[in-house]
Amino acid sequence: MKKATENRRDFIQKMAGAATAFAGIPALLVANKSGLSRNPPERFSPNDQVQIALIGAGGMGVADAMTALQVPGVKIVAACDLYDGRLNEAKRRWGSDLIVTRDYRQILERSDVDAVIIGTPDHWHKQISVDAMNKGKHVYCEKPMVHSISEGPAVIEAQKRTKKAFQVGSQGMSSLGNEKAKELFRQGAIGQLIYAEGFWARNSPVGAWQYAIPEDASPQTVDWDRYVANTNKRPFDPLRFFRWRNYRDYGTGVSGDLFVHLFSSLHFVISSNGPNKIIATGGLRYWKDGREVPDVLLGMFDYPETSQHAAFNLSLRVNFVDGTSGSTYLRLVGSEGAMDVTWDDVTLRKNLASDPQDAFMQLKGNEIDRVLGSRKKMLPPREQKYQVEDGYKGAHYDHFVNWMRGIRTGEAVAEDAVFGYRACAPALLCNDSYFGEKPVRWDPENMKLLS
Repeated sequence: MKKATENRRDFIQKMAGAATAFAGIPALLVANKSGLSRNPPERFSPNDQVQIALIGAGGMGVADAMTALQVPGVKIVAACDLYDGRLNEAKRRWGSDLIVTRDYRQILERSDVDAVIIGTPDHWHKQISVDAMNKGKHVYCEKPMVHSISEGPAVIEAQKRTKKAFQVGSQGMSSLGNEKAKELFRQGAIGQLIYAEGFWARNSPVGAWQYAIPEDASPQTVDWDRYVANTNKRPFDPLRFFRWRNYRDYGTGVSGDLFVHLFSSLHFVISSNGPNKIIATGGLRYWKDGREVPDVLLGMFDYPETSQHAAFNLSLRVNFVDGTSGSTYLRLVGSEGAMDVTWDDVTLRKNLASDPQDAFMQLKGNEIDRVLGSRKKMLPPREQKYQVEDGYKGAHYDHFVNWMRGIRTGEAVAEDAVFGYRACAPALLCNDSYFGEKPVRWDPENMKLLS
């Protein structure tokens, strides 16, 4: 920057009285029966800018940069990509004075770059993140944080040592929907958590990673050697470059792309470190285009009991050719109700209030009428929905506000390297379970593979 159970019920009730401002949340949550809103971020002068560079100027990287630039006090000064067409487009979008390069290391050497956004394929996330923090840069790294679980400790170590603001890009983490769900869970709104499930569908070719291949794609316009420098060497293949998510050398499949969002939200809402058992199955059912990863994936996860939540089970699923549901949700099912959570709304459904130990409730039919009489009672609403207010800029914007605050003040961000690793590890272990055709054991507290 240029300028400066009963026990569990008791626990839940105690937590309900705590403040609703959680560490890492960018602004105060304001909630009522119908709306969720957030206070606007503060303003900064043109002489007090966080100067950013984009490394990986594809679709997600550009979306990240465009969102970051909506946050007051942010300016883009450089961009890096291995395809010349993206660098030319970056100059057209952000100005001819933008510094562009194929070599991310040149970006990291620049004194006018305070922070970087990493929107590269997954297999470069770890190396660029560590290199950037070692060069004194703050980092926003797209999810998943790493390409394999073996890479996570290096990123965690770099963040702890350099104390840089490192944010993982599961943007739902900073959403009003997640924050409201966390508040309700802490208040015991659904009782003891028993089961959770999440779903993500895609119903278009682009959503299934069938990205367009530029007509001028060639070894002259793409730095292929640098692209494969840290993985298996192959002849130039535009499909592997522009549709990289389909291939295991560069991507992490549907679990690394989509399950990781659901893990991030769930772990935030219930304050969990993750599952200790992972089982995945699925298959390549429709998109038989040479890809190496399944287009349907089902994951089952055992979560151990902790001080924050009871032991429960989670199921996740992704379908890459879906013409009907086409939605995303996270559902938490408890002993007293359930919540459907998205980034923009929360629907709370309550069970009918009754105590199984109540002697009156053990009576039958006309016996109840005889004891209580036939007069009906007032009941609370069975369903309550919270929605964001009109004009809400969205979770993506909030996530960047959160990161910028971390850069400027040193406050903890919403999704640091430890949280990011605990969210991406079970997603990556889904691939190990699927391809190895076996369950995988994981220690979520110590972040270690058990078997």
